[in-house]
Amino acid sequence: MDARETLEEYTPGDFYFATSRHTIFGSGSRLTFTGTDVPALGDAVPAALAGTSGSLAVGVLPFDTTATPGHLVVPEAVQVAAPAHPAAADLPRMTVDGPDVVRAVPEPVDHAEAVARAVRALSDRGMRKVVLARALDLEFSGEVPVKAVLHNLVKDNPHGYTFAAALPGGRSLIGATPELLVSRSGRRVVSHPHAGSAPRSADPVTDRENAERLAASRKDHVEHAVLTEAIVETLRPFCRDLHVPRTPSLVSTPTMWHLSTMVTGELTDPDVTALHLAGALHPTPAICGSPTEDARQLVGELEPFDRGYYAGTVGWMDANGDGEWAVSIRCAEVSASRLRLYAGGGIVPASDPKAELDETSAKFQTLLRAMGLEL
Repeated sequence: MDARETLEEYTPGDFYFATSRHTIFGSGSRLTFTGTDVPALGDAVPAALAGTSGSLAVGVLPFDTTATPGHLVVPEAVQVAAPAHPAAADLPRMTVDGPDVVRAVPEPVDHAEAVARAVRALSDRGMRKVVLARALDLEFSGEVPVKAVLHNLVKDNPHGYTFAAALPGGRSLIGATPELLVSRSGRRVVSHPHAGSAPRSADPVTDRENAERLAASRKDHVEHAVLTEAIVETLRPFCRDLHVPRTPSLVSTPTMWHLSTMVTGELTDPDVTALHLAGALHPTPAICGSPTEDARQLVGELEPFDRGYYAGTVGWMDANGDGEWAVSIRCAEVSASRLRLYAGGGIVPASDPKAELDETSAKFQTLLRAMGLEL
């Protein structure tokens, strides 16, 4: 089965993970692992896969691993194919009938006020950063056309990680994230954090100006430094010869510019799996804040919903402990005829509520474009 066929074969409930290196497609369920103890899952999965050939565990971890269980599946069948996008680029877009209802949670004015409250809280509580999200609830007359949305996401996003994963209760998580939480291949460890954002523009001059403004933004560089420092300090006990570029790079998706840093290292203990590393790193300041527990508490105070598996991590691991785990942002949770989109932004003391609201609106475009919507 080639990469194009994996996209055509996908049905809701399957696992789909397309990157610039390969496409992983899993169907059926031979074993399921659930639990809030991520290190225990990191131990259990390789043990269950031992002695098998070509088997993987695939799935998701939630935003709050202490309250919501991780959900991993060993598929009955796994296909690893070439990157999906070169073939998908030639496919026509699939039509998605629009939703009957679109509801903002919270209303935009209330999200801007929450950002203002967060800025005050950072000072009052001695915090460096918090990440606040908002949601869009879409209701359809029939079942959400998950396959069509995934098809268009793959076509629209040649880089990063386009995914669909089963959730408990017959739900699915679907999205296209630019951010690698961690990968492990033998002793090689890679993390590619993103923080600091600006919207893309169809006008080349405006697009270039947005990129240049981001590259020069002290506020965004401070936000990025908080994230990179946390990634490095978490990986340091696991790795030797960590390599961290001095300055971030400017990278783009079809809808956003980002500051990013590629962190690489060599694993000291070969028994530490990709899932162990993901559990140690998650949640990073990119999706929670710093300090972590204070930020998580503030998120709970200011966001009017449970994030569930948004801002968690999605990926796979094999019997050797190798794997890839991407940060589950630019995503939506699907349940029958309802779809909830999420978008968030990092709040630091210099954040402006209107600019942060605009940033979340730009981030929603990844999913909205896949549905043919402009909101």
